[in-house]
Amino acid sequence: MPTSSTTEYSPETSPMFKDFALTSGGHGPGLIDFNDKIQNSDTEFLQHLNRVAKDVGAAPATRTTTGAYAEHIEHRDLGRPPTQSTNFTSSSQSLEHTSTLSSIRKNIGLSAEAPILDGHEVHSHLAWSSVRVIMREPFAEFFGTFVMILFGDGSVAQVLLSGNSFGIYQSINWAWGLGVMLGIYVAGDSGAFLNPAVMFGFCVFRKFPWRRFPIYFVAQVLGAFCASGVVYANYITAIDKMEGHGIRTVPPSPTATAGIFCTYPQAFLTKASQFFSEFIASSILMFVIFALKDDSNPGAMGKSGAGELFPLALLFLIFGLGSCFGWETGYAINLARDFGPRLMSYAVGYGHEVWSAGGYYFWIPMVAPFCGCLFGGFLYDFFIYTGPESPINSPWLGFKYLLNGGYWKKKKEGLEIGKV
Repeated sequence: MPTSSTTEYSPETSPMFKDFALTSGGHGPGLIDFNDKIQNSDTEFLQHLNRVAKDVGAAPATRTTTGAYAEHIEHRDLGRPPTQSTNFTSSSQSLEHTSTLSSIRKNIGLSAEAPILDGHEVHSHLAWSSVRVIMREPFAEFFGTFVMILFGDGSVAQVLLSGNSFGIYQSINWAWGLGVMLGIYVAGDSGAFLNPAVMFGFCVFRKFPWRRFPIYFVAQVLGAFCASGVVYANYITAIDKMEGHGIRTVPPSPTATAGIFCTYPQAFLTKASQFFSEFIASSILMFVIFALKDDSNPGAMGKSGAGELFPLALLFLIFGLGSCFGWETGYAINLARDFGPRLMSYAVGYGHEVWSAGGYYFWIPMVAPFCGCLFGGFLYDFFIYTGPESPINSPWLGFKYLLNGGYWKKKKEGLEIGKV
């Protein structure tokens, strides 16, 4: 049986992801398996497409391997060369421009090279293209979260404002699952975290670089804020019809519409019950994500974990969490998903009650998901996971390494390497 050590991503096969591999082992909810021959060899991939086309025939998932497409294999080979422009008249200017972009990326916590496909970097000398090179992964997290909130908040709005005429509670659960799945597809280049608490779990247990946490966090919150604003703009007339023009209320008001955008607890819940509801749902989320990404777990569908089925698996996971643990607090399980839209609702006139409702419940979906994901990740690694990157599989569950200063020494060395 393959183990995590034998299936670990090798940075040599993908220069663009060298920094990522060295620091995180290639882990991330949306990342694919870099050891797969089909994903890392043009010949193997073309042969695979030919077999699929022959066996399946014409279908949305099958693509031709002849003609112009043979010259352009769409975003499969992530072993991309360093980002640079081939249109500069001076090679020194090109190198200087590339060096500047790499320096900016490192200063904001990203790897020096952006995940750009070979042949797509020819226009990186243009102003907006340079911005896109610098911010590619944060943009991916922004729009991945944006798509997730559009589907999630949009479904709540349609069900609530139509009086259950165009959907029921399970419609909302399906929509949140679809939103997460599609958001992962959108944000593949960044790892598709979409959730600060899940990203926190990967930093602690899978060595995802801590330096990337701040900018990913900001991108996720902004994505949720903007998407909820789009939902509000789309349904503002229906909201006015339900509440009255210019009137905006929060639960437990019988006509409250603030619950479209962020979560509010049932009135009978104690603070401990509110916290535990979010904690247990977040723990399950992190536990199952680690199982799906475990390449040594046969139950995760093979060597690469869930692989291409991971987004679909997340759809059913989110649907299940909503169906089983969603009623009491709305299963926020995500600071960005709750805080960004809550801030938006405050900005458009729902008032200070968005913070004080439920006995100042707003901090629960900000704190409990981090605690829950930390606990869920610990449970999986303590009882099941055998990979060497987890601190649980080191002396004293990683505390010896931490107390001896090994962690801070390693972090300092990593920062020094990043400056080179």
